Amino acid sequence: MPVRSNLKPILDERGLTIRQVARDINYRFESVRVMYNDEYDRYNKDLLYKLCTHLSIPINELLILEKDEPVD
Repeated sequence: MPVRSNLKPILDERGLTIRQVARDINYRFESVRVMYNDEYDRYNKDLLYKLCTHLSIPINELLILEKDEPVD
């Protein structure tokens, strides 16, 4: 997938847990867990906004756009 979540490395680096962040942003644990494990096919704008605001990061740190591999 060309877009992936970078939430796991961000939270791990800061020593934050999924449950703690979900509680802090008043969001469902399961939704934050899915984002943490990069299991989303579509990203919820509200969740993205809350995470970026809470973590004080731009969206391009939270979501990583990967370059497509060239096709031979």
